[in-house]
Amino acid sequence: MDMVMKLGTSSSVVIFTKSSCCISHSIETLIRNFGANPIIYELNTHPNGKKMEKALMELGCQPSVPAIFIGKELVGGANEIMSLNLRGKLKQLLIRANAIWV
Repeated sequence: MDMVMKLGTSSSVVIFTKSSCCISHSIETLIRNFGANPIIYELNTHPNGKKMEKALMELGCQPSVPAIFIGKELVGGANEIMSLNLRGKLKQLLIRANAIWV
């Protein structure tokens, strides 16, 4: 769990994904469309991917991917990101995290 928290707080936006997950790709695209440049960790190709996936599940991520950290905090998964976006709050969160400048 410590490794996931350390990686998750290493940048303004960090996304844990799997290359086979279309929802992960959609969330990454959404965040990039705001102008952010997230760090991406693909669990199915990362040497410690299985351990990281287990740690994300222990942190409450169900399913384990996508898991999104913004501003050094675990925001959650796709549902939380889409909800923030629909309420118009995702952009503000990215600005506060210094992930984008508008």
